[in-house]
Parts: sequence; structure tokens; C-alpha cells
Amino acid sequence: MDESWDPSTRSLDRRSFLGAAGLGLCAGSLAASRAAGGSDPGPLPCPLEAWRKGPVVLGREGGPGDGWVQNFTCAAEPGEGGRWRIWYSLTDPKSRYNIAVAEGVPGERMERRIAVLSTGDPQDASFAIGNLPAGWNPVQPVYLRLPDGRHRLYFWAHGPQVGRYLAAESDDGRRFRVLDPDRPCLYHLNDRAVGGEAAVAAGLVGQARKVAVLAKGESAVPARLISNDVVDVYPLPGGGYEMYSVGLIEVPKDDPRYIAHDNAPGWVRVIDRRTSEDGLEWSEPRRVLIPDEHDPVDQQFYYLSVTRTDRGLVGMLGHYRVQAQTMDLEWCFSQDGLNWERPLRRAWIPRGKPGEPDSFGIYAPQSLVQHEGRWWLFYTGVNSSHNGKEAHDEPGSVVMAASCESIWA
Repeated sequence: MDESWDPSTRSLDRRSFLGAAGLGLCAGSLAASRAAGGSDPGPLPCPLEAWRKGPVVLGREGGPGDGWVQNFTCAAEPGEGGRWRIWYSLTDPKSRYNIAVAEGVPGERMERRIAVLSTGDPQDASFAIGNLPAGWNPVQPVYLRLPDGRHRLYFWAHGPQVGRYLAAESDDGRRFRVLDPDRPCLYHLNDRAVGGEAAVAAGLVGQARKVAVLAKGESAVPARLISNDVVDVYPLPGGGYEMYSVGLIEVPKDDPRYIAHDNAPGWVRVIDRRTSEDGLEWSEPRRVLIPDEHDPVDQQFYYLSVTRTDRGLVGMLGHYRVQAQTMDLEWCFSQDGLNWERPLRRAWIPRGKPGEPDSFGIYAPQSLVQHEGRWWLFYTGVNSSHNGKEAHDEPGSVVMAASCESIWA
């Protein structure tokens, strides 16, 4: 969940899982926030007190591959009998990244399948990824079912001087093969193949002296594919795909938006949108969300997760306050994916108090899920600051749950 290059579930009572309550936002505050936007925001969200927050769904105790876990950008798929399939990442700072799937009833112990990685064909395992170069570690998976019935995974692969957003496909939903590590969907600015000319063309003038290092078979990186390291991908109703990723704006040290204690000082994170016919070759980015005059000077946007509804697109916007190093989930709304209204400009889901696992930050999954009369949100909670310099108790990240009867006011 940051730009650095550092590479079992407790048995819980389901009644307490379903009964925990959230905090409130008064109608006057909502009206004031709405007025600050200066335009009609369309449908408004339910208040904070409508959410029922549950305890940890996937955490640090028991089961293989435990440590820091996150479902940031990941899908949650409902099943029968209260069961869910939750895609997630292993992100312990002291070990290699990887991705995994958990299945079971939230609030009970869940079966976990961690990806078996290989440089050749995917291995015959319950979950495997092949054609992934040695030392490249996957994280932040996005799972899609393709129109022809096949399965696709997108994920960031981090390795020595490598940061690439890859696509892998599978016929059986278990064994995925990376399509082409040398032709990714996106490149992180720090990837070895990104040169200064492309960086400048992307508006990142401070990287003008960066020298591209191309391995055999690699091509020069086009400016349109340079990104930061958070991406969500969605199918479009009429065919094709859309992608929301994080772009970067440079600011000098004398700019009030330059905050030295951030883990990426000198960069302001904003949201870009791209489209694609096949989900592999992507368009030029279009900038769709930038902090404006109604926002605090330290406001940045860390992610945008989208849920398509019969009223329009509900966005869960990464509301990053850089000075305090906190991450909140902010409601936004759009009819076309290009023009977004932000009536709240504050948290839509309450963070926990100090000592609770989501006290410093909430990171959104791929989307909200409407299931059996409720809206469900499985999210990543963290109890440490984004730069890792402060924490409430021992630092960690876990997957938590919240639900409400309606997401609308």
C-alpha cells in the first residue's frame, strides 16, 4: 500500500460479527459538505451510523502464510450458507509479497490457498501462477471472469528494479499464466524500463535524468503507461474495460503540498482513468479526480474503487491526509466514470479508535457487494501511519467487514 520497495484467523462469534455498530455523521455536516461541492451531487450516501462494523475476518493468527494481510483492490464473491471467497495479499514487510484466496464464513476460520509461483508453466496446485520471472512478487490482485468463461487476474509484480502491472489468465480458475511479463498493462515510475524521456512526457520533469534499462525483448515504455502502484479494473456493460489508477503530480519543496515526512515527498497522488477493448492494451490516461480549492492543502487521493449500481457509479475514494498520515474511505458518485461528485469530502466508513485494527487507515476492496438484502464491504484496516513511523500497538494490517441495509440516504 505504499511506494517503497520493501518487498490464521481467530475463531469469532458470528453474532458479535454482525452486531458491531459504527459512528454517525449529523445531517447538518452532510448539508455543509454538500454545499461546499458547489453542484448537485446526485444521490447521497447513507450516514455513517448505518454501517455495522465487524471484527477481523482475516488476520495474523493461525493458518499458512499469515502475517500482514490486505484485500486492497480485491474481489469478494458470495456463496451459499453464508460463505464467501475473498481474494487478498500477504504483505508482511519482513517477507515476500504474494496473493491468496480465502473461503469460508466470515467470523469463522477460513480455508486459505496461497499462490504457488513458478517461472515456467503454472504448477498443478489449488492456486498457482506461472510464467512469472524469479524474484517478482505479486500483490493487489484484481479478479475478473471474462465473457468467454475464462478467468483473469491483474496484479502488481514487485522485484529488483521492477514494478509492473501484469495480466494472467486461466481456463480452470486455479492455474494462471502471466501473458507477457515484458509487456505489462502499466509500469511503476520506478521500474527499470522507464526512461527520462517517457517520464517527462508523463509530466514528471524531475525524472528527466532517469536512464531506462531494457532487458532482452523489452521495449521502451510509453508515457501513457506510467503509473503509481494502485489500480482497479472493471468490465464495461457494453464491452471493453475501464481502469482507475493513481497518477502523480510533481510539486517543489517550497510548495505547501510538499510534506517531507510522507513516504513519497514531492508527489501529489491523483486519479486517472483508462479504457481498453481487451483489457490488455490501454488508452491514454484521463485525469478524473484532483484535490481542489475546497480540499485541505495536504489532501491526496490514493485509490478509487467503483461499484456499478442502477443509479450510477458509486466510488470509494482513498481520502489520504498526508500531514496526519491517515487513510479514509470517501464516497463519490458519477454517471460516466469521468465526472465525479464528492458531497462528503470526509470519511464514509468510520475508522476505529486507537487500539482497534483500523485506527489509522481503511483501504477499499474492488467493490461493494449487494447480497441477501444487505450491502457488504470487506476492507483492509491498518493501525499504523502510512509512512510506518507511528502505530497504535504492534503494527499490522487485517481484513475486516462492514455491512448496511442500504448505501443510499
